[in-house]
Amino acid sequence: MSTTITASAAPAPSDSPKPGYWDEAVAHLLKRDRILKRLIPSYPATWLRLRGEPFVTLTRSVIGQQIATRTAESIWQKLQAACPAPFSPETVLALDPELLRVAGLPKRKAEYIVDLALHFHEGRVHPEDWAGMDNEAVVEELTAIRGIGRWTAEMFLIFNLQRPDVLPLDDAGLIRAISHHYFSGEPVSRFEAREVAQAWQPWRTVATWYLWCSLDAVAVK
Repeated sequence: MSTTITASAAPAPSDSPKPGYWDEAVAHLLKRDRILKRLIPSYPATWLRLRGEPFVTLTRSVIGQQIATRTAESIWQKLQAACPAPFSPETVLALDPELLRVAGLPKRKAEYIVDLALHFHEGRVHPEDWAGMDNEAVVEELTAIRGIGRWTAEMFLIFNLQRPDVLPLDDAGLIRAISHHYFSGEPVSRFEAREVAQAWQPWRTVATWYLWCSLDAVAVK
């Protein structure tokens, strides 16, 4: 399980447009949830922004699993420096594997990134089709790659495909925010979190975003 703060993939362009559904989602959440009615106005210029190419997004998500944001960013910068531009499956596969280790990647994560690059290079994943696939179909394709579990796949649905109704129950940050805001800091089960989120449908991504912001708005951005 990872926190969302390490999941935010590539930096978003500062002029990245607001998703077309965002204002409708905010209006719904303000009416349906007393906690979000209080939280959302605290972040008036905040919305989900696009996060780069699929391969880059997934690579950074793998790097960020279960480590601190600063550590993940440092490894990413070193990996970019070691890899000829543009960063792509082909340039990763051409690297001496030892350079992945020099960048700070543990052996297992280095193997995961090579496997990810192979999936893209050999056409075993179909990013050109993902926009037309439902969430579970994308998750199924992504989780066939070593090192990509449901959490990473759901982060991809949120940050890259900008799907409006994703509820990442494996995300420690979301669970922590629900515990803090809805249960006075008491431990929260997945069942209880899902019950809280019923009022958010069909905009659970947007609700999740604002709850993440309540933990660390700068890091989420």
